[in-house]
Amino acid sequence: MDKIRKIIRFVKRLFPKTPKMKFIYAWYYKHGKINEKQALFESFHGKDVSDSSLAILQEFLKMPESKDFKIYFATNDKKRDQKFIDSIGLKVELVDIADFKYVKVLATSKYLINNSSFPAYFIRRDEQVYLQTWHGTPLKRLGYDLETSENAIDSIADIRKKYAMDAEKFNYILSPSGFASEKFISAWNLKETKMEDKVMEIGYPRNDFLINHTQEDIRMIKEKLEIPEDKKVILYAPTWRDNQHEAGTGFTYDLNVDFDALRQELGDEYVILFRVHYLVASKFSFDDYEGFIYNVSNYDDINHLYLIADLLITDYSSVFFDYGILKKPMLFYMYDLEDYKDSIRGFYFGIDKLPGKIITKEEELPDAIRDSIDNFVYDDKYREFNETFSKREDGQASRRFVDWVFRGEKG
Repeated sequence: MDKIRKIIRFVKRLFPKTPKMKFIYAWYYKHGKINEKQALFESFHGKDVSDSSLAILQEFLKMPESKDFKIYFATNDKKRDQKFIDSIGLKVELVDIADFKYVKVLATSKYLINNSSFPAYFIRRDEQVYLQTWHGTPLKRLGYDLETSENAIDSIADIRKKYAMDAEKFNYILSPSGFASEKFISAWNLKETKMEDKVMEIGYPRNDFLINHTQEDIRMIKEKLEIPEDKKVILYAPTWRDNQHEAGTGFTYDLNVDFDALRQELGDEYVILFRVHYLVASKFSFDDYEGFIYNVSNYDDINHLYLIADLLITDYSSVFFDYGILKKPMLFYMYDLEDYKDSIRGFYFGIDKLPGKIITKEEELPDAIRDSIDNFVYDDKYREFNETFSKREDGQASRRFVDWVFRGEKG
């Protein structure tokens, strides 16, 4: 490590604006030996220990072979995530993404599993196997499929460049359906670059729990969140907007919901679980709505929230694809529909395919909520929706992943 620090000091004198981590990575990339029995898992840039990365790890740890592995999970908050993995009995080592050790692990691990992306300086070595699990079926256009964008940070050219670089790095990207596979191929330009075989259509491991859960799981989750048994549960999970960004703050979100009016109309029968997208930087305070609104934005596992919800309200977030697996009612509140679909990102398919009522006016919310729950029917439209977008979601995706990647058995 002393030798590395000397190299860093020398280079920093020549190039003072170059990040240290990049040079440390470059040293390990050139000199570090790949550990065939080492794996690095990461989720949302270290935000938490979650998603398909966690589901795959839990399945992998069931394998006798895993006992010979050194396993790491990336984090940006060791104290927070250590508490979480201890609570679920997960025996892995956390590595802070801001530490030099993370760079070494990234450069020398045989297996790399991530649901988003690694730092820009990362280059996959020939001996490494990088599995991109992604984090949802797309409604909004991605990467090379973008035709227009008002993204506050990146131009379409910048976005496409990032997707091209990512496609070069990963060995496989996971997909839950033929629809998603087709869109991933076009979004990452895999057909033009002759990399179509990188799509691994096996389902999303994170969704196995939605298929395999028990009633006791639901009871325990409600107890943990202190949700009254006599109240119906609404999960409100809107997405972030690409064009709502403030310098020094990050992505913001205009609420466009009158919670006072909702409490007056629904407070006796309902509670609301509010979950904002992780990229939204602005903070919400619901101290005045105690007992009616629960801020679950930082709750570890959104699948738990799906299970206890009687109704999902969202807009353009991909959460409804996963929630649909449960065959429960959903409602789409799209107050800025015209601007969003025409100006910001654009959709991959017509919203007429969505298996729930679409409303655009705030005053319609109370009646739409009651109607969506009280008169719900799992109809042919909903069945077709699941057949199209969740074809491979059968509760066995984690097993298929482990068999394919660690045992070489494709299924």
